Amino acid sequence: MTDLFDIPVATAESGSATLRPHAGKVLLIVNVASKCGFTPQYAGLQALQDCFASRGFSVLAFPCNQFGAQEPGDAQEIASFCSLTYDVDFPLFAKLDVNGPAAAPLFRHLRSAAPGLLGSEGIKWNFTKFLVDRSGRAVKRFAPQTKPEDIASDIERLLG
Repeated sequence: MTDLFDIPVATAESGSATLRPHAGKVLLIVNVASKCGFTPQYAGLQALQDCFASRGFSVLAFPCNQFGAQEPGDAQEIASFCSLTYDVDFPLFAKLDVNGPAAAPLFRHLRSAAPGLLGSEGIKWNFTKFLVDRSGRAVKRFAPQTKPEDIASDIERLLG
């Protein structure tokens, strides 16, 4: 089994890293977009971050332009939008693909570990959310329409 924390990810600063600094935390990994009907969920994601960060939780956001070209900006534009519009302070990573042959290894792993409805691995839209436990196991996938506040009890359970 692949260790989620060792999967390479691209940082917003054009570097490469892993999720190792987040090992031992409960994570909500989300593919996000700035021009999507679900974009207001940034506020709810930040509320989860504010509520649970001190207990070992973090939202990790991965911008994606695969669905309706709803994330056209570069890393600086995305970060500025998130900061100015939603006061986001959780990590924003580099824009990536979540489906197809160029899908990022992290999302290939998450799709396989936590399939969607009827076992589907493909991600249907922006703001698909993956809840990951402290050991790095993807325990649940949430559809884009699932509001962040509706995930709070699942996060609470994993935080113990």
